[in-house]
Amino acid sequence: MTETLTPATLPPPFPDHTQLPESDGTFVKNFQEHPQSIILTESILPVLHKLHPDGNYAIGQDCGIYWRETEPPEKGAEAPDWFYIPGVPPKLKGKTRRSYVLWREHRRPIIALEFASGDGSEERDRTPLVISQEGETERPGKFWVYEQIIGIPYYGIFEVNNSKLEVYHLLDTTYRKLEPNERGHYPIPPMEVELGLWQSTYLEQTQFWLRWWDNEGNLLLTGSERAEVEKQRAEIAEQRAARLAELLRQQGIDPDLV
Repeated sequence: MTETLTPATLPPPFPDHTQLPESDGTFVKNFQEHPQSIILTESILPVLHKLHPDGNYAIGQDCGIYWRETEPPEKGAEAPDWFYIPGVPPKLKGKTRRSYVLWREHRRPIIALEFASGDGSEERDRTPLVISQEGETERPGKFWVYEQIIGIPYYGIFEVNNSKLEVYHLLDTTYRKLEPNERGHYPIPPMEVELGLWQSTYLEQTQFWLRWWDNEGNLLLTGSERAEVEKQRAEIAEQRAARLAELLRQQGIDPDLV
């Protein structure tokens, strides 16, 4: 006799991003995190618009990637400070994403970046997931989850206090530490950009910042930086026009009639 499953006996469906916590309740670890995320996101947008004319990509900033169902739910998630996922819409059913649920969308991020406040030991933690008969014995390390479970192709660790950047590339299920190119940058081929450190002042903070460059070594600018460049170009053009007009007047020519 075949058993018929009624609504009461059906297993509960896996939760989605609206049902899972969007935060683990911890504080942002340093004052640089939000400005750093803004720089990375604003400057990469023109590149991503070119790569995804349909708009199907998502950027996560300090929000959870859920890779397994646990209790409490946060134990089954990692929250990179910045990550990019191609081929998924930025919103789901018109709603802003609260988190990214791997078991529902099955697309892994291309890159995850961590802004380490300390020495980076937490971000390099390779502790594997071990489950005994009594249950899980230890929470797995961030590095191990990104490498062995989610399989993120590129992983960057930026030690804020030490101004140090390490980038890893996933090869044969193992992260290999990359060497920088002649410009001191790390090429990220799927994104057609390079990643590196840039020392300057942003939002009154003078220090090293994590930045993008194109493949020719040109710094990708934020919206405010692009506006400032356009302003400078307009001022230069105006100055040139004024000098030309003065030269014409000196020759007895009315520049308004030229």
